[in-house]
Amino acid sequence: MITVKELTKTFKDGDKETRVLKGVDFEAPNGDFIAIMGRSGAGKSTFLYQMSLLDIPTSGQIIIDGSDVSSLSSAEKTKFRLERLGYVFQDYALLPDLTAIENVALPLLMLGETKKQAYKHAQDMLTQVGLGHRIDNLPSEMSGGEQQRVSVARAIVHKPKILFADEPTANLDNISSKQVMEIFKELNAGGQTIIMVTHEEEYAQAAKRIVRLDDGRIVS
Repeated sequence: MITVKELTKTFKDGDKETRVLKGVDFEAPNGDFIAIMGRSGAGKSTFLYQMSLLDIPTSGQIIIDGSDVSSLSSAEKTKFRLERLGYVFQDYALLPDLTAIENVALPLLMLGETKKQAYKHAQDMLTQVGLGHRIDNLPSEMSGGEQQRVSVARAIVHKPKILFADEPTANLDNISSKQVMEIFKELNAGGQTIIMVTHEEEYAQAAKRIVRLDDGRIVS
């Protein structure tokens, strides 16, 4: 599902250059659930952002679902992300003025579904993550754990090839964190490919495989 070859990322600040990724090679087969771990500054989130097309690597090749995405234009990458990738962030990234169902329906509307179809699928997905009773609530009316489950529902409503999650439990209490991880395990059991960055060993154990980064390189 994902092949990464010789991936590098260098950040520039004036005359200063910082190499965050140093020639990373990586593969994730279809249906895998991988946790990416490492100390602060090891390059975990930077690596995820390059793989998920949210940032542009300095050099290297990224192949997703048979497509060499390294060579895509900006517009093509936007279309690819919308159609094939899903994202969950630690800060939930929900639109504050939209209800739960409106947030979840948004990607479907952008893909051209009718409002009726999009809202039906959004409601089904919110029910799947245990929030069928919260469809008309704004993010401000929900707990952090509920907001993150809305974020998960939005990320998977369009059936993405890959779900990318960056520290999805970082702002949650233990109960909410476990609820989110149970949803991830159920999704993966159904065939969903998941790549997750986490600094918490307990939640990394939910994955099938743990990849550890240190100083911009995969070490195990």
